[in-house]
Amino acid sequence: MRSSNPVFSRRGFSRDNGHAGFNTAPQAGYATGNPYAQGGNPYATNPYAQQTQQHGAPPQAPATTGRMTMDDVVMRTATTLGVVALGAVLAWALLPVSSGSFGLAIGSALIAMVLALVQSFKRTPSPALILGYAAFEGVFLGVISEMYNSRWSGAPFQAVLGTLAVSAATLVVYKAGWIRVTARYARIGMAIAMAFVLVMVVNLLLVAFGVAGDGGLRSFGPLGAIVGIIAILLGAFFLTLDFKQIEDGIAYGAPRNEAWLAAFGLTLTLVWIYVEMLRLVAIFSSND
Repeated sequence: MRSSNPVFSRRGFSRDNGHAGFNTAPQAGYATGNPYAQGGNPYATNPYAQQTQQHGAPPQAPATTGRMTMDDVVMRTATTLGVVALGAVLAWALLPVSSGSFGLAIGSALIAMVLALVQSFKRTPSPALILGYAAFEGVFLGVISEMYNSRWSGAPFQAVLGTLAVSAATLVVYKAGWIRVTARYARIGMAIAMAFVLVMVVNLLLVAFGVAGDGGLRSFGPLGAIVGIIAILLGAFFLTLDFKQIEDGIAYGAPRNEAWLAAFGLTLTLVWIYVEMLRLVAIFSSND
C-alpha cells in the first residue's frame, strides 16, 4: 500500500503587511499517487522562529481581533477531520468491496492530491480546497479501510486507536519539552524523510518492473513492518513541526484564516500516520 503524501512542503510564517502569516511556498516535492504535504525546516522560512532563537521569548501577539487562536485551530481541524471521517463512513457504507471500488478510491486519491497541491501553491488558504481535499481523501480512506477490514477484521479500528496514541504521545512529549524543534532538528529530520521517500520511490519502480517481488520493502513481512514503523516515526516528526508552527502563528498574531492551513497540515499528517498504521496492523495480523 502506498503512503499518502504528494509533496514534502511545509509552511513557515512570513511578514505580510505587518503581521505574521503562513509562507505557502513549497520547498520540495514528490508524488506517490496519494495526497500529502509534509516536511520542511520551520526556521528556513520562519523569521519569527529565528527571532525567538536570537532574542529569547517571543513578543506577545497583538491584542486585536482577527488573529489566529488555539480555538480557531481546534475548530478548523475538527471540521476538516470531520469531513474526512464523513467521506470515509459514506464510502464504507455505500461502496462494496470490489475492483471497481478500488478504482474509485484511486481516482479519489488523485483528485485529493491535485487539490492538496493547488492549496500548497496558493498564497492564501482556501477552505473550499481544503474541505474538498478532505472529502475525497475520506472516500479513499473509507474504501481501503473496508478492504483491509474484509481481510483483517478490526484493522481500521486498531489503526485509528494507534493513530490517536501516536498523536497523543507526540503532543505530550512536545509539550513536556523533551523534543525541541530547532533548525538542526528540522534539518536532520527532513534529510531522513527525503531519503526515506527516495528509497520508497526506487522500491516502487523496482516492484513495477518486476525486479522486486511481493512489494519489495513494502512487503507484508518483517522488513515491511520495519519500514512501516519508520514511516510512523516520520509522521510523529511531522507532527512536531506542525505543533511548532501553530505555536509560532499564535504567538506572533497570524491572521485567523491561517488556522485553515494549520488544520490542513495536521490533517495531512494524521492521514499519513493512519495509512501507515493500517498497513502495520495488517502486517502483524498476517503474522499471527
